[in-house]
Parts: sequence; C-alpha cells; structure tokens
Amino acid sequence: MDAVTGGQRVLIWGAGAIGGTIGAYLRRAGHDVTFVDCAADHVQAIRERGLRITGPFGDFSVAAPACTPDTLSGTWDTALLCTKAQDTEAAGRQLAPHLGEGGAVVSVQNGLNPLILNGVLGEERVLGSFVNFGADYLEPGVVHYGGRGAVVIGEQSGAVTARVQALHALLRTFDEDAILSRNVMGYLWGKLAYGALLFATAVTNDSIADALARPEDRPLYTELGREVLRVTAAHGVTPEAFNGFDPQAFRPGASDAEAHASLDDLVAFNRRSAKTHSGIWRDLAVRKRRTEVDAQLGWVVQFGAEHGVPTPICTRLVDLIHEIEDGRRPLSRENLDDLRAQLPGVNA
Repeated sequence: MDAVTGGQRVLIWGAGAIGGTIGAYLRRAGHDVTFVDCAADHVQAIRERGLRITGPFGDFSVAAPACTPDTLSGTWDTALLCTKAQDTEAAGRQLAPHLGEGGAVVSVQNGLNPLILNGVLGEERVLGSFVNFGADYLEPGVVHYGGRGAVVIGEQSGAVTARVQALHALLRTFDEDAILSRNVMGYLWGKLAYGALLFATAVTNDSIADALARPEDRPLYTELGREVLRVTAAHGVTPEAFNGFDPQAFRPGASDAEAHASLDDLVAFNRRSAKTHSGIWRDLAVRKRRTEVDAQLGWVVQFGAEHGVPTPICTRLVDLIHEIEDGRRPLSRENLDDLRAQLPGVNA
C-alpha cells in the first residue's frame, strides 16, 4: 500500500465499482485522490486498510483519504462524479460547496446525467464521460476490476478545451486508450441503447454473453435496440459505436443481419471479461437494491413521448425491473415473454 505523494488533486465522489477503480489507479500513479462515499462501512474500510482492487489485471491496494459527504471539508478543482445515476441531483448538490471557483465536474456515470448536473452546477462546470469497463463492488474496501472497456471524455459542446485535454490526460493514467471526443453525448446515447439490452438480460439469470447469444431472443434484442435508436435519431443525436455495439446496425432501415453481427460482437466482447453479469443484475440478484432503470431508460421513454416515437418495449422493461425490485417477480427467462409481447405485430 502506497502513501500520498502528490500529483493532481482529484475528488472521487462515489467510490464504488467505477469511482473506486478509476480512483485507485489514479492514486497508484501518484495523484492526490480523495474518496467520498455515502456507505460509512466502505469509507471506514478504506481509511483502515486502503482501497483494494482485485481481478485479472492484478491485485493492489492504495491508501487515500476517504469521507462520507457530511464529513468532507475543502474544495477541489477536479471532481469525478461516479454515483448511481438516480443519485445524481442529490450528489451534485452535496458536491457543489466543494467545487472550487472555475472547477469542473465530470459525470462518469450511466445515463444522460450531465443534463441533470447542468441544472445544479451550471453547464459551464460540467463535462461528460462514458465508460464501459467491467467492475463490481464486492465488499467494504474491495472492488473487482473485471474487464477493460471504452473510456471517453468530452465537453458537452464538443469543443476541445485546455481543461478537457488535461482531464483526458488524467484518465489516460487509468486507461492509456482513453478517448477525447467531440461527441461525448453520442457515446452516452449509444450506451442507453446498449444499456437497454443489458436491462433485458438482467431480468433473467443468464450471463450477458449467454443472453445475447440466444438465437431465439435475437428478434427481441434487435427491436429493443432499434426502439432506442429511433428516439436517438428523433432527438438529433448521432450515436457512437464502442466495444462491439454498433448503433448503425440498429438504425432505421438496417437489416437483421447487421443487428445480429453487432450482437455477435457484443457476445465476443463480454466473453473476454471476468465480469459475466451486468451491474443491473447484481443490483437485483445480489445487492437487492434499486437499479438505475428510471435514470437510464426513463430518458428514452421521456424523449420518445416528446418526439412522438413509441417505446413499448422500454416502457414495459421499466415496469418489469420495478416488479423485480419490489419482490413481486422473480428473475426468470419467462420475463422475456412479457417483452416479446410488445414486439410489432404480436398483438395486432
């Protein structure tokens, strides 16, 4: 376990799977990292034993200050917000007093959370980031880093500013292939489409790869991806590809063969990861807690309604997830039958 040696001062707000992994790598590289998390037992474990990262890329521990939001003091110019999407607004308000004048917050989350933070902190202080690496919180003080994936950062406006270049260099400390994009929101919309597929796999006990590989379920996954991409197009966003997910394969007019080829690539990508199931599945099956479904698929349903684009599968999927969260429905492949009932022509 190393000691604090200096480097760039970074506040990691949310020290779970994503924030814990990135923060530990930054800390190991010599940056002055402070962790904030609402789980007191996790904070205490980091204080006493450091934060431990396990997995196929090696095991290591780092020593770093850790606080709960109510015990944090001081200000930072750089903050990475890594909480669950549903906690974005509350976390943004808690973080605001700790953001220095001219400081910036990077939303390193699933969903369109920069749009929420804009209303809390002001758009000029918020950047977007997209990550698709595999990681899980295991227990207090321990995070499993199971598979590499895309890491992207960008200004919401698409401008290449000095601050985004500096933040890109910071993220390359974690992943040397991190991307500086002029279309970070396109990546986040792409993740909404891929995320919809992950939510569908999570209503079963299948792994991500096994679920996406089943030929009998390909029509459902194909139409679900198309549903999200129709809303994306109506909203005027150009989605970006990553890690086997090709949004062009689900565009209006694309063939089934194109969609199936992208699904095959996603199967191959997920088979290479030590993280077999999504964080959504872990929330439902292991941690027994609320998922990010409203903060992710809720955007699709909301913007679909605004643009007059039907979203029957996403709407039913949100309801299914809530039924599982509430203990009214078990995880089962039979849940997919409810989604298949929303396919075009099924109830015609």
